[in-house]
Amino acid sequence: MQPAIISLALLVSAGFLTAAPLENESEAHIRAILAAQQAAWNRADVASFMEGYEKSAELTFSGTSGVTRGWQNVMERYRKRYPDADAMGKLEFSEIEVRLVGAEAALVLGRFHLARTAKAGGDASGHFSLVFRKTPAGWRIIHDHTS
Repeated sequence: MQPAIISLALLVSAGFLTAAPLENESEAHIRAILAAQQAAWNRADVASFMEGYEKSAELTFSGTSGVTRGWQNVMERYRKRYPDADAMGKLEFSEIEVRLVGAEAALVLGRFHLARTAKAGGDASGHFSLVFRKTPAGWRIIHDHTS
């Protein structure tokens, strides 16, 4: 009986040992997407910024002006609200927390700061929460709540 218990203990502990690297790898991928989005925004490249989102009709964006559904509609919302580099300003993400809620889902919390001239709308800052899903294309945002 003891060899069976020892074998079970080894299998269980091996599972725990492999979970941490997978979590770290997933978190690193998610953080890389956010860094790429920040860089794209700061180049005034909305199309590249949108690569962080799942290209799906089910994508949702929730903000102070309501809910926008669908990747194309979110893209159009960004292009309308931020028509040029001045309006986009310079974006900085901070206080990012990544919480995996399963092998294929994560919740990300953070702050954003948008530095712009007064003529371009002035600075803006606030909090965001993102839901990421692991897709065949990699981790992608499926829900964005920014306020």
